Amino acid sequence: MHMNFSENAQESYFFSQPHQPFFLLAFVNAIVTMFIFMLSYKGILHISISPVTFHSYSMLYLLFTPAFTAFLFTTFPRFASIPPIQIQAYFRIFTLYYIGAILFGLGGIVAPLLAYIGMFILLLSHGMIFKILSDIFTMSSMPDKHDLFWILSAMGAGFISHILFMVGALFSPTIQTIATQIGIYLYLFLVTFSVAQRMVPFFSHCMYVRDDRFVRNVAVMLLLHVLLESIFKHSSFIIDLILAFYVGKELLRWNLPFPNPDPMLWVMHLALYWVPVAFLFGGISNLTALIAGTTFLFLDIHALMLGFVFTMLIGFGTRVTIGHSGNRMQAQLWEKILFNWTQVVVVIRLFVSMAAAFGWNFMILFDISATVWMLMFILWGIRFFKALVYGEKLSS
Repeated sequence: MHMNFSENAQESYFFSQPHQPFFLLAFVNAIVTMFIFMLSYKGILHISISPVTFHSYSMLYLLFTPAFTAFLFTTFPRFASIPPIQIQAYFRIFTLYYIGAILFGLGGIVAPLLAYIGMFILLLSHGMIFKILSDIFTMSSMPDKHDLFWILSAMGAGFISHILFMVGALFSPTIQTIATQIGIYLYLFLVTFSVAQRMVPFFSHCMYVRDDRFVRNVAVMLLLHVLLESIFKHSSFIIDLILAFYVGKELLRWNLPFPNPDPMLWVMHLALYWVPVAFLFGGISNLTALIAGTTFLFLDIHALMLGFVFTMLIGFGTRVTIGHSGNRMQAQLWEKILFNWTQVVVVIRLFVSMAAAFGWNFMILFDISATVWMLMFILWGIRFFKALVYGEKLSS
């Protein structure tokens, strides 16, 4: 029975390319886990683990990790000039990830033991993902592995953060906090940034002299950020301000054609421009928190994760889905709505942090923020579900 199901699934269009099942899984997870978190944060639903733990883990490893896997399993072999990943390899990982996600979601509601079993399965899957990417890196005969190295390093940091997160969730909130910092800055941000600094200028036909020290310098400063935050909360403000200046200066040097008439490009440009803005917000909010004790409800993290990582994810995810389904690489009305909606998600979440900083009741804004987030992925799913699952052409 299992073999028949496995063989039929592998022969279906849905599993014919790695981005299809992993994107869909990531986006379903984004909707379900946010809905559970919203209900628990409002006290409507009691969950078996800390709401903060549930939210952090689900964003780090249930949304962005399978979404990154979808993209990298499709493009990393091309970057390395080797054949595509075999379907049996990514089908096995997807199956484990699917089971782990269900157990974590159910366990979060009914029993922490079930959630931890799900986390262990997800950790195992994450390790298998990293192993495949590592093997690709080793097999590649490309003379220049600069970008491959930093993408792989960031994915390795993600696997380490996953291990530490589990340890912290079981034994030490301090370790969990460090794991979250590693997961956000050395994993989610760095892997997205490593891909974006390679692909966005290429898509935009920008001609400039590449500085191979750029990603390395950013990675070093991100490491310093994590170390400072691990020693003393909010002490990373100086690194954030330096990063804002350094990255902003480099982006200006690229001379990206922004604003661009092509929505498939301007959404990626906009995501990149969020990077210096987010670090500037982070530096100011952390400095203010140190001096005045003001709580900004994770303004720095959400500006970076939503403004850059989330916006770039929607841009890249849409581009990959359209490009690998035989559709013309052109944004229709649906795509334009989705790209603009990303910024609605970002701005409303930043308003939540500002309301918290001013001591206002932010729960209504929180509800709106969670709702527009879920609506974003619902709309994306409506638009691309048939293209991902059946390979149908997109309507105009």
